[in-house]
Amino acid sequence: MRPLVRPSRLAPGARVAVVAPSGPVPEERLQAGLDVLRGWDLDPVVAPHVLDRHGEFGYLAGTDADRAADLQTAWCDPSVDAVLCARGGYGVQRMIDLLDWDAMRAAGPKVFVGFSDITVLHEAFATRLGLATLYGPMAAGIDFIKNTRAQEHLKATLFAPESVRTLTSTGSALVPGRARGVTLGGCLCLLAAEAGTPQARTSARGGLLCLEDVGEETYRLDRYVTQLLRAGLFEGVRGVLLGSWQECEPYARVRALLLDRLGGLGVPIVEEFGFGHCEGALTIPFGVSAELDADAGTLTLDEPALA
Repeated sequence: MRPLVRPSRLAPGARVAVVAPSGPVPEERLQAGLDVLRGWDLDPVVAPHVLDRHGEFGYLAGTDADRAADLQTAWCDPSVDAVLCARGGYGVQRMIDLLDWDAMRAAGPKVFVGFSDITVLHEAFATRLGLATLYGPMAAGIDFIKNTRAQEHLKATLFAPESVRTLTSTGSALVPGRARGVTLGGCLCLLAAEAGTPQARTSARGGLLCLEDVGEETYRLDRYVTQLLRAGLFEGVRGVLLGSWQECEPYARVRALLLDRLGGLGVPIVEEFGFGHCEGALTIPFGVSAELDADAGTLTLDEPALA
């Protein structure tokens, strides 16, 4: 697995588009997020359908066609330097095949940020556009609005990425050792749901795979990991980083399951890396070469996340 193209970092005054590819967005949270972005001296623009709600399926932010059009229009707008997702939820899988990947490729690289359901787009941007992306807090998310740690780490990644080249775990090594590879991954259930689709990778060979999830019972996590093991995603993986498991069963049980399923891979595995659905979530770049030191609990990027 090779490193992907890194977009340029942001500068004061940069124009950033906010889109909602998944679930509906509460207006008050959107406005609060826009205030944060303006406080960073960014120029946020809101895509036309961000506040829409699907007429029949209220868990979607408007129709599939409108959500896809918002993302594609924002990405292909030469005045836009970054595209930030407003929230996750569910819905990317319904709209992703409506995107014109040739047009988006022609638009060139720019910063893309999101997590959770946005995992599907991270994978697609890697496989279809060859582009490094940022798995981090979203513009209308509670963490983005209210948590200083999450805000500061994302801001540093966007404006001064050389200052956050090392991410440190608060947990321990489930399997010790060091490994080098290219970062990838996201929300476990979405990676499992994407298996076999056009934009999904067949394996994480040469990669450092980052996994997290939220609100899942242990047997479901077992099913997702087992499916990905059987599908070959873990073949050739160099190391595994485990993020948050909020609202899952007691962590000791989750930890035991992950060690049971992944410990036999023979690669370094580190827990509690602080990305995903947790308070104060760190921003982790995907598509960047890095070294994982499981004993020290660190991930050190070879280059800053953004050029």
